[in-house]
Amino acid sequence: MDKSKSWLEKLDKPRVVTGAALLGVVFLIGIIDSYILTWLFLGVTFLFSFYETMKLMKIDDNKLYGYAALLWLISFFYSNPDDLFFLASILTVSWMVYKNDFALKNIYLFLYPTASFLFLLALYKGFGMDALVWLVIVVALTDTGAYFTGKAIGKTPFSPVSPKKTWEGVIGGVLLATVAGAIYGVSFVSPILAVLISFLVAFSSIFGDLFESYLKRKANVKDSGNVLPGHGGVLDRVDGYLFAGVLMVILLRGLA
Repeated sequence: MDKSKSWLEKLDKPRVVTGAALLGVVFLIGIIDSYILTWLFLGVTFLFSFYETMKLMKIDDNKLYGYAALLWLISFFYSNPDDLFFLASILTVSWMVYKNDFALKNIYLFLYPTASFLFLLALYKGFGMDALVWLVIVVALTDTGAYFTGKAIGKTPFSPVSPKKTWEGVIGGVLLATVAGAIYGVSFVSPILAVLISFLVAFSSIFGDLFESYLKRKANVKDSGNVLPGHGGVLDRVDGYLFAGVLMVILLRGLA
């Protein structure tokens, strides 16, 4: 009897189901285009990511989680959410110095992932759902293109932090995302800017993924969590967006 399995049988079913469900949720949020719903979705994603980052950095301080939740609540009303990162950092440093208990890694939590999520909210507030969709297209296709190109022709290691990544995969992913992103982005910026922004955002998403891989490597874990069957943690799914979202806001503000 032929024991070989078809490609369909080899699929990781929990991963496929979870991925389809996530895609459906994101698609629905994009169609509805409600500020409250978008803020809520980003907030839930942020709090899961914050918790997982605390675990990766071996930080056990529930007060920090409470501060993160309070900060996100304030972001709902504040016109420039990304500014809140600086406010949170200043207040945190001031309090730690006052208490003579300065822990630098606690500051890192307000740089990553907090600042990144505040920038994602700022991207939506400043440029609308279309900008978030552009970001999703670029980051998702960078990841997908890198995976399949790497599997097909990948030979040259990209970084010791993530041994499975190859330069061929990275180049393939970035090129695919740049082309698709530029086609979408030309609706709101010039063709040259659409290409430039898509390229830089795609490349930055590679390093967002690489940074999370570095954190997991330091913590000696495979995944940031287990909340998403077949995918690992929430941070595992959003890592690329946490660098790419910041860069897209900066580029759109400075160039568009």
